[in-house]
Amino acid sequence: MSTAYELNGRTNQKRRTRDALVAAARSIVAEGRTPTVEEVAETASISRTTAYRYFPSQRALLAAAHPEIAVESLLPDDPPNDVAARLDIVVAAYTRMILDNESQQRTMLRLSLEADPEERSQLPLRQGRVIKWLEEALAPLQPRSEVHRLAIAIRSATGIEALSWLTDVAGLSREDATALMRWSAHAMLDATKAARSGTRKKGPGGRRGAAPSP
Repeated sequence: MSTAYELNGRTNQKRRTRDALVAAARSIVAEGRTPTVEEVAETASISRTTAYRYFPSQRALLAAAHPEIAVESLLPDDPPNDVAARLDIVVAAYTRMILDNESQQRTMLRLSLEADPEERSQLPLRQGRVIKWLEEALAPLQPRSEVHRLAIAIRSATGIEALSWLTDVAGLSREDATALMRWSAHAMLDATKAARSGTRKKGPGGRRGAAPSP
């Protein structure tokens, strides 16, 4: 989000300065460190005073440096009405985003685990942005409380946390891990639909609804 300072006069130059600060912050995060505004200013060869005009706090800086921060929706302008199709679009885009920024995502995950409760709540990874994307995908479902619960369940199986476990512990390739995350999302959606209709779908193990083999 742009500040009032950035929106007044010489906006092109200010945008370039902001982009340089964000790029510097991302490079430091990718190294596994939590950058301060001062460190970012030094890395970008920009004065500290100028850097603070763009990012008055470390929290604002980390939020701007997160790759997902500017994304409002993962659905196309004319999304399908079918909830399964909507979900697949969002989960596919989200998992691709994780893979494209895996190093930074892993660093943010580590920082969120090491931070104290107050700092943790301020990190971008803990802002619920993905939940909102999933709720948008699941919007055709009702009631709202069920949509929120399902979105949380799907998020737990499709984020950087899941990717880290599937690749580092389970030993899956990133391609297989992504396929399994997408399968998990649809399995949860199918289970929700089945519960509504009063039927039980068969689970993994070679039966209907089985997970893809690694």
